[in-house]
Amino acid sequence: MQAPKILPRIAHKAGISEDLALKLWRRAAAEAEYLCGKADGAEYWGLAVDRFLAIVEEETSGTRDADLTPATRVAWLWRHQSRVSLLSLVAAQQACRVWQEAWQFPAADQKAA
Repeated sequence: MQAPKILPRIAHKAGISEDLALKLWRRAAAEAEYLCGKADGAEYWGLAVDRFLAIVEEETSGTRDADLTPATRVAWLWRHQSRVSLLSLVAAQQACRVWQEAWQFPAADQKAA
């Protein structure tokens, strides 16, 4: 199982060691595999990354003292990036539907005449 290349950056932003981040990634990947029933595919990877970010947030919020600067939260950025990338796919899908409907209706009109 390969850890994502963004793992060191997330560890640095969250204020944890890379070794701990790798352990948390393995835990998140195992949970995602259990929930998906497989260790491959877009659903698995998306769930693994979401679970990893949630575990990192839990880890950093539980160990913070009151006098320390709070760790940067990165989960919202990851989720926002996922939503933005899906918007372009949804727009492309809608454009294809309009294009298909435009091609189907003239053919139906010609058969009726």
